[in-house]
Amino acid sequence: MSGPAMDDVTMGDPRPRIKRIGVLTSGGDAPGMNAAIRATVRIALYNGLKVSGIRRGYQGLIEADIDNMELADVGDIINRGGTKLLTARSEEFMTEAGQKRALDVLRMFEIDALVVIGGDGSYKGAKRLWEMGFPTIGIPGTIDNDLAYTDLTLGFDTAVSTVVSAINNLRDTSSSHGRVSIVEVMGRHCGDIALFAGLAGGVEDILIPERKFDLDDVARKILQGRRRGKLHSIVLVAEGVGKSYEIAERLEALIHQEVRVTVLGYLQRGGTPSVTDRILGAQFGQRAVELLLENKFGRVVGIRDNKIIDQDLEAALAEPKRFDQAKYDLVELLSL
Repeated sequence: MSGPAMDDVTMGDPRPRIKRIGVLTSGGDAPGMNAAIRATVRIALYNGLKVSGIRRGYQGLIEADIDNMELADVGDIINRGGTKLLTARSEEFMTEAGQKRALDVLRMFEIDALVVIGGDGSYKGAKRLWEMGFPTIGIPGTIDNDLAYTDLTLGFDTAVSTVVSAINNLRDTSSSHGRVSIVEVMGRHCGDIALFAGLAGGVEDILIPERKFDLDDVARKILQGRRRGKLHSIVLVAEGVGKSYEIAERLEALIHQEVRVTVLGYLQRGGTPSVTDRILGAQFGQRAVELLLENKFGRVVGIRDNKIIDQDLEAALAEPKRFDQAKYDLVELLSL
C-alpha cells in the first residue's frame, strides 16, 4: 500500500505546512547517528521549525517519551558513538494497536512529520506511518550496509575500521603462536563488513552469506601459505554463514593446526564515528530537513556515486541488494 498521493499533500498553500518535526533512532545503534541527529535538529531550528526528540525509538514514541530539542541539546555529540536519543526494538509497534497509539501520540504532541534514523526494520515502521497518512523521512543508520538504494549507511565505515583494527591486533598474537584465527563479524544476510574489512585487512579468506564456501578450499589455501613459511592465517566469517566454533573445529581437523575464534560482537557498534560517518550524518540530516521543507514525504535519503540522493521509501525497501563481486574476487586474488 502506498502513502497519500503527493498532490494531496502539496496542493494549496505552497509554503511548508510543517511546523514541528520529531526525530527518533530505532533498531541497532550505529556510529554517526548522533551526527545525523545534530544536523537534523540544527538545520530544522535554523529554518524556523520546532523539534521534538523521541527517546527509545518506536517504543518511546508509543510511551510518549518525548521532549523539545534546542541547539544546546545536540552540542558535543558529533564525536560520540551510539545515539543520544537511545534506541529500542518494539514488538508493540508491530501491531495495529501500537501503530494507532504512535499516531495518536504524534498528534498529541503536535508533531507534523517524523525523521526516522535506522535500518530496514525502522524504515518499515516509517513506511507504515506514511501509509496511515503521517509524513516521514528516513535516514539510513545501520552498520550492516544492507540497504540497497544507498552506497553507504551510517556506521558502516566505522564498523569496518573497528574490525580492521581487531585484525591487526590478532595478527600479532596469531603469528607468535603459529595459529589460525577465525574472526566472526556481524552480517546475517549481508556480508559487506566481512568483505570490506577482509580486503582492507589482508585476510586469507572471507566467508559470507552471499556466496557458498567449501571448507576444503579454505584449508588448502591455509596449507599452501604454511608451506611458503606463513606462520598464521586469519579467516573472516560473517555471522549469517553459520556457527564459527563449529567451522573452527572442522577446519582444525583438516589442517592439523590450532584454530582460535574471536567473536567481535557489539564491539562493532561502538566507538568514535569515523570522519566519513560524521560527514554522512551531517549531509543526511540536512537533506532530510530540506525534503520536509519542500513538502516531500515518504522518502529516504542516501548517497550514490558520491552524491546525496533521496528516493521513494517503498521503492527503496523493494530494491534488491547488489553484491560487489569485483571486491570479492580481489580478496580471493590477493590472498593467494
